[in-house]
Amino acid sequence: MFRKIFAIVKKDFLIEVSYKVSFFFNIFSVISTLLIYFFIDLLFGHRMTIHLEEFGVNYFSYVVVSMAFFSYIGVGIGSFSMRLRAEQLQGTLESLLLSPTKISTLLWGMGTWNLIFATFNVLLYIIFGIFLFKINFSHINFISTFVTLILTIFSFSSLGIISSAFIIIFKRGNPFGWLINTIEGLLGGVYFPITVMPEWLQVLAKFLPITYAIRAIELSIYKGYSLVQLKNELIFLLVFSIILLPLSTFIFKYALKKSSRYGTLSHY
Repeated sequence: MFRKIFAIVKKDFLIEVSYKVSFFFNIFSVISTLLIYFFIDLLFGHRMTIHLEEFGVNYFSYVVVSMAFFSYIGVGIGSFSMRLRAEQLQGTLESLLLSPTKISTLLWGMGTWNLIFATFNVLLYIIFGIFLFKINFSHINFISTFVTLILTIFSFSSLGIISSAFIIIFKRGNPFGWLINTIEGLLGGVYFPITVMPEWLQVLAKFLPITYAIRAIELSIYKGYSLVQLKNELIFLLVFSIILLPLSTFIFKYALKKSSRYGTLSHY
């Protein structure tokens, strides 16, 4: 299994490094994103002070971590569907799915390179945050941060697998992925603490896993919260993963079976 996953990752890596200009533009994209929120903080950050007391940081420090963390969430939701769509357009999806490889191995192979690339982007956010903007990460609890990260990747990867099922069936149309990305980003505390929103939206946000993921990662990094202090957020993410992982695999296999029955795997 690991040999096949490594082969898929190696293929994706070779494709990525062949586009050197795109690679360097990714670095500039991270810098430009940081600058945008840095100037937003200068203009309006003082209005957020009361909403950020729990985390003990200013708005810019808050959004740097949430945006970096959102890279992993984006990988979970989008990596599988993006890779499947790319294979569709290249005409290799049918051959890949019909190869003697387990569906689970294939899916994790597709998502692994995007996970590695997302880790690279997170490191860029952290390095620029420390050396260019002097953000203090000295209170970080590495264990809590790591556990939160792993649970988040698993839970949102499940959503990504469900999203990829829409690609298998509808090709271009992926309303599930769009809906999850939009709602999670808007209501989950990525761009601002959820306490900024009206109370009825805060109630809605509490039903979204990203709300607990963002809060846990902010508190583990800036306040050094332990696993015990974050037990409510981590339990929610764990339950979410346990329920959705088998469900997402079932949905994907159903989409694959339906597409195979109608002979549309090679369509794009």
